[in-house]
Amino acid sequence: MESDFYGQPLTDLYRFKSPREKLLSQLVINSHLKPLKKEMFGPTPPNIFVGRVGYPSVYVGPLVGADEGIDAALYDNPRGWYGLPIEEIVKFRSSLVRGKKLEHVKKSRELLDLQDSVLSQKAVDMEVNFKKPPSMGVYFHSTFQPMGPTAEYVNLRLVGNPQIPRKVDSVISEGLKAREGFEELMRHKFDVYYLQKLLSAGLLGETQKKKLVPTRWSITAADKIAADIFIEQVRTLKSVNEIQLYTNTYLANHFEILLLPGNWEFEQFENWEGGISCNKTKEWFLEHEYEPFEGRSDYAKSEGGGYYAGRLSVAEYLASSLKRQARAVVIREIHKEYDAPVGVWEIRENVRHALAKEPVKCASLEEAKSLLCTRLRNPPELYFQKSRILPQRKLVDF
Repeated sequence: MESDFYGQPLTDLYRFKSPREKLLSQLVINSHLKPLKKEMFGPTPPNIFVGRVGYPSVYVGPLVGADEGIDAALYDNPRGWYGLPIEEIVKFRSSLVRGKKLEHVKKSRELLDLQDSVLSQKAVDMEVNFKKPPSMGVYFHSTFQPMGPTAEYVNLRLVGNPQIPRKVDSVISEGLKAREGFEELMRHKFDVYYLQKLLSAGLLGETQKKKLVPTRWSITAADKIAADIFIEQVRTLKSVNEIQLYTNTYLANHFEILLLPGNWEFEQFENWEGGISCNKTKEWFLEHEYEPFEGRSDYAKSEGGGYYAGRLSVAEYLASSLKRQARAVVIREIHKEYDAPVGVWEIRENVRHALAKEPVKCASLEEAKSLLCTRLRNPPELYFQKSRILPQRKLVDF
């Protein structure tokens, strides 16, 4: 049986995990006023989707806009989505038709137009011919954004002129190692969302070693590389001299972030309320990951991409805005209302918006714990007991 990008049979692709996902999907399907056709012309955002099943031979394809009433800039723009209701986000994503064709990650035949569309900083028109009309539906995943209609394509053609920044063109032409090119573009203030797409499209790296990177892997890889670069700077900075507590809630995800005096350390809690698709039990389900000053070499399996998204936003804030190092603790409580995942961008932006606010400055951990009692659905002691950072006693605590 033919499979989608992640190996699920196409007959199961839109098997909804929760009533919320089913409702959102039906609302979206009903909102499309005209059926999709085999031939399609529309704006494609600077992105492609690369699968991972069957690697190194994977499904690859463009994301083409199908709704003329939507600003093309909103199709694939997590920074611009923040604050919108989930219904709007799902509508944007479901209006992107996902083309696919089986390609080898190193021996792709028709990637030049696709790669040029990714390099562009603005959406560019694309013409795509599919084998059959794309099937309507919405697919949710915890790592990447919701996905809409899909079909195999026969051929495609980039119609508009991509707007490719000179610096990006230069770095790609030089054939720098992937991390070196990534870091060079970060220094020139290119956004991590854009760099993740370049990584996925096989545009970064030494000329003979360039290859496509599955979207799921590239999101986490970009978050990790970017955070590593920030953390190198953070380790050389002076420490914060007081306990700071930041908070934010969006899409039924509540965050509390503690910055404590001391050298860089990081840990993140994820606590899922019972009764949702990711935790069907009646109890809360707690995950925890930790990183010492020296860093960690193993993958954060229990939290996956969510850990690296939160880590990036904290490291970015310490290096670029606060210009201090700290012991950082992120507590994420996922409420039962979050029953249709939208991807790890939500974590990245939730933490960013928390850190953009004025923090509460606490004289002691006990004061911080008392405040957390009023903000969390679970007792703070639950996190303090499991924490690798909070039980530590520093001279500044006395």
